Amino acid sequence: MTIISEESGLLTLINVFTVSPDNQQRLIDLLTQATDLSVRHARGFVSAALHRSLDGTKVTMYAQWQSMEAYQAMRGDPVAIPYLTEALEIATFEPGAYTVAGTFAPQVTNQ
Repeated sequence: MTIISEESGLLTLINVFTVSPDNQQRLIDLLTQATDLSVRHARGFVSAALHRSLDGTKVTMYAQWQSMEAYQAMRGDPVAIPYLTEALEIATFEPGAYTVAGTFAPQVTNQ
């Protein structure tokens, strides 16, 4: 389950893929297969969520890991490599590693 908290100490990876609208679903399918077959079984994996843009040109993967080392170890898994290689044939991506700097919720008012 995704935990968004400054205290969690988790590494957050946000990868934004740019894709042609006719390949958006194909990219989602490839990333889903890679995650189901390999990534989610890797040591240190916490959670992931896929997001599709409404205009069809972006797919964003929000993933949480226990550490950068755990994430790097998963990248060498031979099960996921063919899916990720095919994904990069139809899309470009901009990776980013983050920690949570703040979280916000609606203000509760007593009425």
